[in-house]
Amino acid sequence: MLYTILLSLLTLFAQDAEPATAEAGAATAQDVAADVPPPPVVPGYGVPYLVGGVEAPEQPHGRSTSTVTRTSRFQPVVKKNPYSVNYSPIQSLVTVRGTEQNHVMGIGLVTGLAGSGDSGEAAKQLLQNLLLTRNINLPLQSLSSKNIAVVRVEASIPAGCKPGQLLDVRVSAIGDASSLQGGTLAMTELTDITGQHVYATSSGPVTVGGFTAGGKNATATKNHPTVGTLPNGGVVQREIPTSVVSEHGYIYLDIKVAHDTFGNVVNIAEAINQKVPDELPIAEVTGDGKTIKVRVPDFVRPAEHIAFLNHITRQEVETDNLARVIVNERSGVIVMGGDVRLIPGVVTHGSLTVTVAESPETSQPGAFSQGQTQTNDRTELSVEEEDNGLVLNPGAATLQEVVEVLNVLGTTPRDLITILQAMSNAGLLIADIRRM
Repeated sequence: MLYTILLSLLTLFAQDAEPATAEAGAATAQDVAADVPPPPVVPGYGVPYLVGGVEAPEQPHGRSTSTVTRTSRFQPVVKKNPYSVNYSPIQSLVTVRGTEQNHVMGIGLVTGLAGSGDSGEAAKQLLQNLLLTRNINLPLQSLSSKNIAVVRVEASIPAGCKPGQLLDVRVSAIGDASSLQGGTLAMTELTDITGQHVYATSSGPVTVGGFTAGGKNATATKNHPTVGTLPNGGVVQREIPTSVVSEHGYIYLDIKVAHDTFGNVVNIAEAINQKVPDELPIAEVTGDGKTIKVRVPDFVRPAEHIAFLNHITRQEVETDNLARVIVNERSGVIVMGGDVRLIPGVVTHGSLTVTVAESPETSQPGAFSQGQTQTNDRTELSVEEEDNGLVLNPGAATLQEVVEVLNVLGTTPRDLITILQAMSNAGLLIADIRRM
């Protein structure tokens, strides 16, 4: 552009000056042109690129990439062989009917937020109702919700908890509040599922195990700032009646879901009968195979019921090694029980990895060139497929052999989940697969 301007000025000066010879005028033009630097060279063109006397901007030439990397396998070494027989205390395998925890819940209001509260009308309405309890009537239009948030408040009351005892309370935002950090929970009633009976109340500062900070173009967040706790922030107001012995003199021991096998239930009943001798067996398995019904002997006084229960549940019994496989496809976790077995068969696997990278480029025309900005799509596609042969599964009779056979496949945990499901459908895996 500077080059063009100098040439134009040279022409004007030549018209106003006295006539000179052609040789002198040419020499003058050459001298001026020699002092003007040449126009820049645009990378990729090799020569000055001028459009209408204006240099065009440099065009983009970068591209985006996307890769999938598989890390090396980490194989821990376990030198100790697994136990063939496991013993566990009865109290770890069962729950005593009547000692369950009771969940209470309420809807509360967190105040004192630094502009990170709800933006809807629900928070304003709840704040107006809270002020009405203090005989303060303000119109809804005069209230602001940027410093308040509607939250769900919940707690668990253990069996036998007396009025006045403290509870840990959890709060979670149910609106569009961005953070509960620095807020204080207003007095909230916690009721049962019907909402008619108040069993606890809660109030106090909210503890958030995270934070969020940001500006217009960047934001940093740690953990979940919309969920918080109130350690000892709840107070029990009403006792929930609890009794471990029924009106007919029986104690019911319900087997936990993780250990609900017929063998465990029978072993527990037999262990109790051997521990407490009586004319008739005091423990028997119910018809559904999930509960042990224990009759309290006549020589046990009512004041000794808890001591009797502790006496029979502290003894250890032999437990089953469950043939169960727990898989979590979201996190790639696989957990196997001790009685998992494999039947001989053939297995093969081959993972397919598809990588797609989109990197559109924008072409910008030069100034005063009357061109239009144009976006050109650029796609980079990469497909990688493993070529693996058949792997002979010789079968496995112990958990250690199962691990050794599966390690031969050399797959990732997520691929192994798919293989285990396919082996179960084919009848090669003797186990119950449960998905988390």
